[in-house]
This record gives sequence, structure tokens and C-alpha cells, in this order.
Amino acid sequence: MEQSAKMKKRGQINVVIKSTNREEKGASNPSSEVSPFLNHTEYNKVMKEFDRYVGLDSMKSFVHELYAWLYLNKRREENGLKVGKQSLHMVFKGNPGTGKTTVARLIASMLKEMNVLEKGHFLEVDRGDLVGEYIGHTAQKTKDLVQKAMGGVLFIDEAYSLARGGEKDFGKEAIDTLVKLMEDQQHQFVLILAGYPVEMDHFLRLNPGLPSRFPMIVSFPNYTVDQLIQMLKEMAWQRDYDINNHAIPYIKEILEVAKEYQNERFSNGRFIRNLLEKAIRLQAVRLLKEGNYDKEALLTLVRGDFTKAFNNILLE
Repeated sequence: MEQSAKMKKRGQINVVIKSTNREEKGASNPSSEVSPFLNHTEYNKVMKEFDRYVGLDSMKSFVHELYAWLYLNKRREENGLKVGKQSLHMVFKGNPGTGKTTVARLIASMLKEMNVLEKGHFLEVDRGDLVGEYIGHTAQKTKDLVQKAMGGVLFIDEAYSLARGGEKDFGKEAIDTLVKLMEDQQHQFVLILAGYPVEMDHFLRLNPGLPSRFPMIVSFPNYTVDQLIQMLKEMAWQRDYDINNHAIPYIKEILEVAKEYQNERFSNGRFIRNLLEKAIRLQAVRLLKEGNYDKEALLTLVRGDFTKAFNNILLE
């Protein structure tokens, strides 16, 4: 696995994680890189959770870095050494379905296990939860949500939507309120803003107070085609379906097409889930027409199911 590239600039750590095909690159198993922590219960719990998901191996290096820093701070404190109280607010940049919400939940769990956060609960919100309908309403709604998030993680998806309405939009009031609360209570909760890369970069430039308050900016890569195929097979297996081997080369081809066609809007894991669910419905139509209800037929998804599913998704 390639090491994440880190740049320290104005107090920020920009973590750019690159996804690689391990068989092609000959990379090592991620677990070998974190062996010094294998006896740490809280760390093991999070890593075991990571292992449940396809394509999140590259994020382990970021969590590894975060855990190491927090753990060593504890050891420094025990030895009477100075400990810097760095804010843990983060920005997650990536296309839909790349695991941003999943990683945020795992981080919340780890921070709870390490007693960094008192509750470690996870509160996911969007623009509608923050923005009110009149002057003063937004500030109060935002304060109330931050209060609910105290001791845990507040996750704002598509955070750039707060700035879409221009100067007179109430979203600006939400941003200003968040900036103040992040400063006043920066160690009482963790704020994670998430969204598309380009839009998030633009959003962070809109308010001079924002970039300096997020010491960790993490980029989530798109999944590789091989990772998406693995994800598709596991999702199918969990639903008691099997994908015919003759369908796999075709599915790889349509994934290449989808990734190129949708480009920055390709939805990764969500695309796979939608593709599988559509294929399952089309299999049902096919079997009903054929009158074939034996176990093997009920289990198996064939190329034709995915051909029609892919065409339907592109037309939606």
C-alpha cells in the first residue's frame, strides 16, 4: 500500500490517500503496518470493523496516524511532558460512495474507546437540519445541533450546500455560527465536513476562518474496478445470490464505462448497490417469464440481468 502523502501547511495536514491494486503493486497486508498496536483493544476494534468493508484499506494509514498521535500524547502526559491539544475537526473530500460516512463512524467509535470523546455518538446532518427560515433561526438551529453533538461527532454531508445561496442566504449564518462554536468548544466535539472534492475546496475558500480550523483534510479515492467487483460479489452473497462467472468480464467493462461516463459524479459503492438491486429485480422478471423456480436459478444472476440493469441506470 502506498504511503499517504502529507503536507503541513498553515497548521493543516492534507492526507492524500491513493488507492492501489495490491496484486499488481505487490503491496503488503495493511495489518503488518500496524503491528505495534495489535495489543491495543480500542485500536483492534476499529481495525476489525475496517476489515468488514471493501476498499477501505487505504484509510487505515490515516486512522493509524490519528491513533498513534493520540496514544503517544497519553504516554507523554503520564511522563510529565507537554501535550499539544490539537483540534480534531476534519474535512473529508471524495465522490459519493467512497466510504466517508463509514470512516467517520469508525473514528467516532475509536475516539470513544480512547476516552477522547465522552459519548462518541455520531450525528449526521445536512443543510436542512442547520438552515432556518428567518434571521436568527439558523443560528439557534445550529447551536442546538452542536449541543446535541457534544461529546461526539457532528458529520455534515455536502457541507458546501451551506454556501450555495450567496451572501443573503441563511446558510452563511450557519457557517459563521459553526466557526465560532468550533473555536469556543473545539475540544468538546468533533466536526467533520464532507462532500465532493472540487466543491469542498471552493467552500473552504469562502470563509477565511474555516481552513485554519480543520487540521486534517482527508481525500477519499474512487474504488478500483477490482474493488467494485469484490464489493458486488459480497453484496450479492449477503443476499443469497451468486453471479455467473460469464457475467464478470462484462460487469468489469460496464464499470469502466460508468466510471468514465460519470467521471467525478461516479457514485462507487452506491452505484454497485443500485446495479445489484436492479439486476435482482430484472432476474425476478426473467424467471417469472421462464417459469423457472429451482434453487440454482433463484440463486444465479446472469449477464443479461446486468446488461438491462446497467442500461436502465444510465437512462435514469
